[in-house]
Amino acid sequence: MTRELARLILAQICLHACMAGTRLAAPLLALKEGYSPAAVGVLLALFALTQVFLALPAGRYVDRHGLRRPMGFSVLAAVAGAGAAVAFPVFPVLCLAALLTGGATGAAVISLQRHVGRAAAGVLQLRQVFSWLSIGPAISNFIGPFSAGLLIDHAGQAPGSLGGYRAAFFLMAVLPIASWFLVRKTRELPPLIVANEGRPPKAWDLLREPMFRRLMLVNWFLSSCWDVHTFVVPVLGFERGLSASVIGSILGAFAVAAAAIRMVMPLVAAHLREWRVLAGSMLATAVLFGVYPLMRSALGMGVCSVLLGFSLGMVQPMVMSMLHQITPEARHGEALGLRLMAINASSVLMPMLFGSAGALVGIASVFWATGAMVGAGSRLAWLLKTTPGTHADTPVPGPGPKA
Repeated sequence: MTRELARLILAQICLHACMAGTRLAAPLLALKEGYSPAAVGVLLALFALTQVFLALPAGRYVDRHGLRRPMGFSVLAAVAGAGAAVAFPVFPVLCLAALLTGGATGAAVISLQRHVGRAAAGVLQLRQVFSWLSIGPAISNFIGPFSAGLLIDHAGQAPGSLGGYRAAFFLMAVLPIASWFLVRKTRELPPLIVANEGRPPKAWDLLREPMFRRLMLVNWFLSSCWDVHTFVVPVLGFERGLSASVIGSILGAFAVAAAAIRMVMPLVAAHLREWRVLAGSMLATAVLFGVYPLMRSALGMGVCSVLLGFSLGMVQPMVMSMLHQITPEARHGEALGLRLMAINASSVLMPMLFGSAGALVGIASVFWATGAMVGAGSRLAWLLKTTPGTHADTPVPGPGPKA
């Protein structure tokens, strides 16, 4: 792993931690102010809403302009969103912070993933670099919620006071600034010029490919599981009287486990096959979702969180490796944008559905229904076995230096 890749991972950690910490603090503050689980579901959905509308334009913009310019705009948006929550910690401004920090993270992810994918030279290296890069969100999903939870409990005049929430949002506003200093010296890869035969390519053309459609569906199933866990754990913990620090630690344990499995994956990348990893993850997640609501203590929830982190942590590197193998190189940014748009459209609708379902039939039912859905959808992952180019010795040209 080169110094450049390490800098990009750190930049992703700082920017993503801003969103992850805001995503813990904002719903907890809303619950403290007396808002319902359904309102919290709407708030969490807003973290994905901007990405639904900006993902495709951002992907095309990244294809044209590379890494640094999109990252600069992302940093500005994230600082503005978290900073607004410091000044005005009220529900409408929390919604604005969700929109800005979520959109900033989405655009940054597309630009970083495209840069690293183009710099890789071969399927084996694709698995390795995306495993390393995917450690970033896993670490930031620990740093953001854990640090925000500590500040909420200990930075104010009393645990859970408004001063603690303001301190948490302030830290989230400072973190993205470090991302820009880490990225600004990165050398851009040469642009790709591709003839379009008189008409601009359409993103929806990618969905005509059966393997791309299957990969998007598998990704959607598993990203929905991530959304369920992010939404249900704060609500479940709040109902059971757990403190913000404990809830943040449970979410942090999930992130640490995801980071740990992603650190192991580059070392065994030559022995991995994308379709096998995805199918195994879907089946394991279905089982864990059946058990999770039965855990009454913080320790039991933490154990399930760790196991779920192992299961879901393996997914993103395999999805990204396969996506770069089955899409044209000149349209990687567009394909990444389409993927992000699809999973975040789900993330907008699903938390609102989770909140409504939890209010009607209980929050445990959300876990069980999602587990049944992902288990039934595991057959799609097995069908990815026939994808061309999934062997480690299949070359994938890389036009620039290795990340």
